[in-house]
Amino acid sequence: MKPNGALSGITVIDLSRLLPGPYCTMVLADHGAHVVAVEDPRHRDRGEYVFPVYRNKRHMTLDLKSDAGRDIFFRLVADADVVVEGFRPGVVKRLGVDYAAVRRVNPGIIYCAITGYGQTGPMRHAAGHDVNYLSRAGLLDLMGEHGRAPAIPGIPVADLVGGGMNGALGIVMALLHRQRTGKGQYIDISMTDGILGLLPTVQFFQALFGTEQHRGDTFLAHRYACYNTYETADGRYLSVGAVENRFWQNLCVHLGKPEYGPLQYDEPHRGEIIAFMRETFRQKPLGWWECDLQGLDVCVTPIRTVDEAMGDPLFKEREMVAEQDPGPPALGVPVKLAHTSGTMRTAPAGFGEHTDQILGELGFSGREIQGLRENGIV
Repeated sequence: MKPNGALSGITVIDLSRLLPGPYCTMVLADHGAHVVAVEDPRHRDRGEYVFPVYRNKRHMTLDLKSDAGRDIFFRLVADADVVVEGFRPGVVKRLGVDYAAVRRVNPGIIYCAITGYGQTGPMRHAAGHDVNYLSRAGLLDLMGEHGRAPAIPGIPVADLVGGGMNGALGIVMALLHRQRTGKGQYIDISMTDGILGLLPTVQFFQALFGTEQHRGDTFLAHRYACYNTYETADGRYLSVGAVENRFWQNLCVHLGKPEYGPLQYDEPHRGEIIAFMRETFRQKPLGWWECDLQGLDVCVTPIRTVDEAMGDPLFKEREMVAEQDPGPPALGVPVKLAHTSGTMRTAPAGFGEHTDQILGELGFSGREIQGLRENGIV
């Protein structure tokens, strides 16, 4: 199916692997960009191919350390709009495929580099993964229960948000700038920068209360009964997010404690109210509470498992879950545009699946492609 998304007509060459860069280019591909993912043929069996983020893309293998591989790469980028890479700083220059080299072939190129600590600064060459970036930026220290060790979140937030989403946003902004001026540019995305950029509410509450925010004991993390999690009789959990007093008062009245309504953020009564809520919610199973609170303006939600969320009618109605045959359900496109909606057009590409096809489009004959394969170029 021909894409009609907002980025239809944009070509992206993606040199990245693992998650941040491929997630970034999946977002672009979902909205119509033609994405060609390029990876070293020797990575085929490494088990690092996060296949869901290769939907709507084509994938080819290419040895960029070889002269023939670099020649093919420059033929690819000659008519491209965007290059994305996720190597450590300096690697693309050693390979001869850095921004300066690409710009000589394509002056209008937008070149996005996604790294852990950025292209500048004392940490630029340091190795790291998601937990390291969360740690360096102070976010991990806020995650988990009060008085216990920091808890690593179940998804790689720095990869997906600090790297992938910020990368996609930067590319779209650079495309708009190029449309206005005709000039491409270089984009330096640091996943650690991206995580530090998620802290405005922490700064706000520290300024508001005049105290440092501590793990499991902040305005929006367990300090008050109105924004907390509670165990139910069947060992499940629900969340209460009644920040505004009207929602909190509704909940207190429903639970037979209207006197707690005005005491929402009262420090002397904080422990008493939390204890009441814990004891109350522990008396009935999660399903009972879901029925009991349905239709009330109280901001209480059952905490779903991932499998339960994937089967939730909400997400099916919102087209965020699509059945696949064969295979598990696929995640939908979260950004809903009225006139240029993103789509799931093709299943995730297999490793190197489109190598021959893409080389053929570049003018290589079948015999030449076979020779490239025999020499380990593709």
